[in-house]
Amino acid sequence: MKRLDIIREIGDQYHIGNLETGEFSYPKAFTNIGKNVKDYQRGKTGTKHNYLDIRFENDRLVILVETKNKFSRWNLNNIYTQLQDYVKYEKAYSNKKIVAILAETEGDEVWTWYGQSVIIDEAHRHKDKTKILTFEEYEDLCFGKVNDKIKVVDSIKNLNEMLHSDGIDEKLRSQFVGTCLLALKNNLQYKNIKETIDEEGRKLTPQKVVIRNIQTILSGLLANSETINKAGKLAILNNKVLENQDVTSLTYSELVQILEYIDINVVPYINDKNTAGQDLLNLFFTTFNKYVGKSDKNQAFTPDHICDFMSKAVGINKNSRVLDPCCGSGSFLVRAMTDAMDDCDTETERNHVKKGQIYGIEYEEGAYGLASTNMLIHGDGNSNVIQDSMFNKGQWIEEADINVVLMNPPYNATKKHCDPEYTKKWSSKKKEDPSKGFHYVEWVARHVSKNAKMAVLLPMQTAIGNSSEIKSFKKKMLDSYTLDAVFSLPVDTFYPGASAVACCMIFDLSQKHARSNRDTFFGYFKEDNFIKRKGLGRVEKTDEKGNSLWKSTEQTWLDVYRNKREVPGLSVMHKVTEEDEWLAEAYMDTDYSKLDENLFQRTINEYLAYLIKETV
Repeated sequence: MKRLDIIREIGDQYHIGNLETGEFSYPKAFTNIGKNVKDYQRGKTGTKHNYLDIRFENDRLVILVETKNKFSRWNLNNIYTQLQDYVKYEKAYSNKKIVAILAETEGDEVWTWYGQSVIIDEAHRHKDKTKILTFEEYEDLCFGKVNDKIKVVDSIKNLNEMLHSDGIDEKLRSQFVGTCLLALKNNLQYKNIKETIDEEGRKLTPQKVVIRNIQTILSGLLANSETINKAGKLAILNNKVLENQDVTSLTYSELVQILEYIDINVVPYINDKNTAGQDLLNLFFTTFNKYVGKSDKNQAFTPDHICDFMSKAVGINKNSRVLDPCCGSGSFLVRAMTDAMDDCDTETERNHVKKGQIYGIEYEEGAYGLASTNMLIHGDGNSNVIQDSMFNKGQWIEEADINVVLMNPPYNATKKHCDPEYTKKWSSKKKEDPSKGFHYVEWVARHVSKNAKMAVLLPMQTAIGNSSEIKSFKKKMLDSYTLDAVFSLPVDTFYPGASAVACCMIFDLSQKHARSNRDTFFGYFKEDNFIKRKGLGRVEKTDEKGNSLWKSTEQTWLDVYRNKREVPGLSVMHKVTEEDEWLAEAYMDTDYSKLDENLFQRTINEYLAYLIKETV
């Protein structure tokens, strides 16, 4: 296929070349952004691969095409190495998702790589992608379609109603469905099952055979993962879920109906081989949890897109050692693992991330079981996820040498869930954490690497800091660490779960605030282009082509934060102390050109909603 035909097929409007020949020079590109390509080239002597044949780009995806006359005339290891070098350069240059292609100009062979890491070898080549596609089709491969996400979300309501009808307790549903999904993704046999006899001569009904098949799959997955606490995890998934009376009392037809519904309505829309699939899997868990847990207004399941933003804001990569000490269903851990593996160049690096760089702690048994299932569905990463109180695991955290913390601590924790040393100072009348989760953050900061970054979700009360207790923790944090940024997030971030209005704080633990002597970045990130859907939570808005509006919003947020740019109505830089309010609203200039009646009404509505929540 000729180069001009490749450009025409993928899309001439996306073709980006910086040489007269139409090729793309990485040395030139790196120079334009103040970098040197030599810093990213292999140390050994030999050919330096500097000039890519064809490059395509938009705001979130890059397609790299290297052409050869006939593959049979070339040493495959050499051309694989060449394309891998271009992938490496591109990660350092644009940090966008990548599709890498080798194409023949005197033949019809087209070899394609995409997804996590983009490792150029035979094992990771997508052997079903043997034709040149359009740019939009490659986007769908890498990011999925928003409509697919909506279909998954829509299925959850029906599934919840089905489980309710079959007598599955609300608290069990999320874990049960997650366990079924995990088994189905690993080729569970559940149709046309006959009654059989087990090894001890006992009769097994068809439903018991299916349950045993699920148990066998779980055992195999945990055995292959080299996970710690394997017995404990199996006990939760087996005893607390599969052997629960609500599950064992299901008839075979009821069990098949549930499994078939998941198989038809959820599994086809989830491809965990790429980042879009990771998003959908996490969306499934967080949305299902929100739906069945909506009566508990203290449940704060962090939406996947907020997890994604926070992970990217602190720059998680293959060298990050990440901790979530209140990991819940594992949303932050899944996102951290995905982003870290996206930065990997080899399967060895990916395995190292999964087995040795993702750490989680969860106190509540049900959530812990769900986190284990969630991580297994996403390709493991559950090796260092444990069940305990974080306050019992100080030494364990210190030995892990954590350099990134992502967390959403409980905001109204009771005494038994808080730091025992902290609760000794409580009066007998105090029933809930007066620091609103801030003492969790301060405790973790003392037990991780001194060069770590922390991105934490806290209620807006902690940023405003009216109470003496919150002010004391603001002072403790600034006395030892730097407040790098605070992002004011949408009012309904946790809808329909917790009612708290949240903000995200980022701390740099390398030096105390006064010594860093720098302004803090404040982002007014209240519009994420999500909308409420009754019974389903918040879902993404789309443009006329069905593309997500969130992706461009996220890129804007990251751009203004990373470059510390002040944008009227969106961001501001300001030097603060513990006595000040830590939120953009206190310091931001208003862009009056963008004011209209609808914006004024929305602001009034948000303020009234806030007052109502505070009264409750």
